[in-house]
Amino acid sequence: MTSYAAVVPGTDLGRHARRLRAVHDAVLSGSRPPDRPRPLVERSWRRVIGLGLDPDSTNGRRDPDPDELVRRRSASPIGLVIDDLRGVLTSAADAAHYLMVVTDADGVILWREGSARVRMVADALGFAEGVRWTEADVGTNAIGTALAEAAPVELFAAEHFEHPQHAWYCTAAPLHDPRTGDLLGVVDVSGPALTLHPALGALVESSARLAEASLWRHHQAQLDRLRASAEHLAAGAAPALVVDDEGWVAHHAGVSVRDRVAAPREGVPLTVPGLGLCLPERIPGGWLIRPAGTRTTVAARLTGLRLEVDSDTAPWVVTLTPRHAELLRHLAAAGPAGLSAADLSTLVFGDSAHVVSARAEMSRLRRVVGALVATSPYRVAEGATLTVAG
Repeated sequence: MTSYAAVVPGTDLGRHARRLRAVHDAVLSGSRPPDRPRPLVERSWRRVIGLGLDPDSTNGRRDPDPDELVRRRSASPIGLVIDDLRGVLTSAADAAHYLMVVTDADGVILWREGSARVRMVADALGFAEGVRWTEADVGTNAIGTALAEAAPVELFAAEHFEHPQHAWYCTAAPLHDPRTGDLLGVVDVSGPALTLHPALGALVESSARLAEASLWRHHQAQLDRLRASAEHLAAGAAPALVVDDEGWVAHHAGVSVRDRVAAPREGVPLTVPGLGLCLPERIPGGWLIRPAGTRTTVAARLTGLRLEVDSDTAPWVVTLTPRHAELLRHLAAAGPAGLSAADLSTLVFGDSAHVVSARAEMSRLRRVVGALVATSPYRVAEGATLTVAG
């Protein structure tokens, strides 16, 4: 049984559903509930009430756009592993009376498969492909709440905010890009509330981990193809690297490096241990990275959200998001010792429980600032200086 499970083995589901309905109605009417909602549910209800949603309606559902659904499916890396998810989750869907639902990071349902009978009920609820299923659109639900909490979520019966969803259970797990840590979407199983099995949460989490492992294998295959097609470009230019768009190393010549460097950007220099200051060159499927010259330092100044970076190769200026500026200030204050993902989680989110989110934010930051930030631990890169003004 998972730590976030909505029920424990042996729970009388009918009785528990009635108890939760009493809690739901009391909380939303402002009276004293017989029990407090679970903290996860309480947080979500508070967010949803703050958004002004109505528990008696179907709120913000919009008719799906078939063309947009096709575009989103084509753009999602989850398409590479949807068959793996089907293999784990849909084989028993008809017998167990549930649906497998997969969304993108915006909460838009990309795939929905499973019991034909349950699909008909879901259609009446607007729980269909192409519909956005976030807390802001449909209230407390496992998909939207998993997105909001950046964690697996299971909800049962009246733990959902909307009354029309009280007949359902749903259990969801976020799915991340194993290369970057970025959120790709959510894997969910949903069905009639009184059919919830306590082991479903573990099944859904396992399917998400399997999909992430399969995505990693696809990534390795892509690096193999890049290596085969581009290693000749680096052969006569040692020392040099061939990397993909995220900085993963497909080939190296004349230099020993880790598996990954900062994600390259056109015209933006980056510092690579053993190579010094480099200016990435675009090649088919990736980048060729080699030393740019004799200058081995990058000087940066952060003023508010404005980051000015100076080098002999290519000075540049970028406006950061408030979160990215905050991360850079923490790294500057930490000095050469740097910060772990857990340290950043505590500094940015207030506790160490958001390590995955911290890593994802750092991945996005490194795509923007390249040469300035090194990893393991996160720190201002060797050969770079960062001054924080104000």
